[in-house]
Amino acid sequence: MITCYLRYIIDARKLKEFEAYGKMWIPLVERFGGTHHGYFLPGEGANNVALALFSFPGLAAYETYRTDSLTDPECQAAFRYAEETGCIISYERSFFRPVFD
Repeated sequence: MITCYLRYIIDARKLKEFEAYGKMWIPLVERFGGTHHGYFLPGEGANNVALALFSFPGLAAYETYRTDSLTDPECQAAFRYAEETGCIISYERSFFRPVFD
């Protein structure tokens, strides 16, 4: 399993738009075979940092999702929404593997 960690710098004035963006992606990731662990919005501390976590069975499954999302109409609509609203300033993506007992 591989977990994708996304750290977003968001426009703090557009928190509602970013939340709507996150709600678009949760079912899309799951439709493509991933498990979404949620979006995490600012609470205390920095008001412009948000996170998302989702997992795929492996890196190959994640790469298939990334490739397929480029031609999927709903994914493209989510990408456009973020661009049109300007709710995301930047993001970074990292991958992790879990350690279980």
